[in-house]
Amino acid sequence: MEAVRWLAAVKNNMEIKKNTLIWIVIGVLFLSVLFLTYKTSRLTGNVVAGTSGKLDTTGWTENEIMNYEMHGTIPARVQGKAGASSTPSGTGGMVGGC
Repeated sequence: MEAVRWLAAVKNNMEIKKNTLIWIVIGVLFLSVLFLTYKTSRLTGNVVAGTSGKLDTTGWTENEIMNYEMHGTIPARVQGKAGASSTPSGTGGMVGGC
């Protein structure tokens, strides 16, 4: 009889630990969302030139422009500023081509 009570106590203790772990994970995810929201709100620079909807390639090398036009590759130094919506409107979101 004592063993049954002991097992019930252990099971109850494990349930409390599981609930605590779930709330800790939820809290960490919430703080991550807050941090990333703050980071994205602090982005500066001209990603899109005017109202054309195209990327501002001012200051890009010829190789970077060619890679963007042919493959849709955005240079790593501006990727944080450009979102997924920065693909050319004529390509339908597809990249590559050979």
